[in-house]
Amino acid sequence: MAGTKEIKNRIQSVQETQKITNAMYLIASTKLRKARQELENTRPYFEALRGEIKRVFRTAGNVDSRYFYPDSGDATLDGTYGCLVITADKGLAGSYNQNAIREATRLLEQHPDTKLFVVGEYGRRFFAQRGIPIEHSFLYTAQNPTMARAREISALLLDGFDRGELKKIFIVYTDMANAMSFQARSTRLLPFHRTHFADAAVVEQPVTEPFEFLPDVRAVLNSMMPSYVSGFIYSALIDSFCCEQEARMTAMDSANQNAENLLGELSLEFNRVRQSSITQEITEISAGARAQKQKHRKNTR
Repeated sequence: MAGTKEIKNRIQSVQETQKITNAMYLIASTKLRKARQELENTRPYFEALRGEIKRVFRTAGNVDSRYFYPDSGDATLDGTYGCLVITADKGLAGSYNQNAIREATRLLEQHPDTKLFVVGEYGRRFFAQRGIPIEHSFLYTAQNPTMARAREISALLLDGFDRGELKKIFIVYTDMANAMSFQARSTRLLPFHRTHFADAAVVEQPVTEPFEFLPDVRAVLNSMMPSYVSGFIYSALIDSFCCEQEARMTAMDSANQNAENLLGELSLEFNRVRQSSITQEITEISAGARAQKQKHRKNTR
């Protein structure tokens, strides 16, 4: 049975750990609020851009673009695929990283000829330890994502797509359904379906005059798509970052509760051991006093 000194040391150790987990909870909460605000600030621009792409298709229905499937639907695109995997730079975030890795692994099993583009140290370490080749690693993009980093990722992926090296591009990220739940998703980034823009939640003004596209509608659409792809990637980075912080907050809150429960158990054990020690000391003192009293009686006879 542990003594009072050992229990005291363990209580101090748990209290120090609790300070760290509580600090990590507060930091994650602050980062989450900031990331959500940044996403809300940029969302209107990309929603408007999506609405304009929808307007192009509504105005010129026969437009042809390399970024879209033809009107007939999915074309058979055999060849190398690209997959952008967004993970965190560190753990301590529950199942956040494992869910994203599991989704990426599923895509690799379905189509082995897939080049990986990885965001986050956790993902880089996972694939490197298992000997899975990584086409490109984006350093320092998991923490505090910015539009500039999203454009850097977009430019590299679009370059491979435009040159025909990548037939399809997927993105694995974590989507926050609401404030309490999130889910790892795999979404085809390129090529798009035309129906992807059919339900754009943008209130359009009625068209009274025909549009004029210079130099032509295909060139206009192709110039808009890189910006939209950058916005899509930026949104995925922000969503993943928000989910990471939410997962870390949940994990740290659970750790704090476990620490509280452990401290309660240790306090009870400490009081029990201390009370047992006091009782033993009292018993020893009483026994010693009784023995001295009996000895004194014998000597006085």
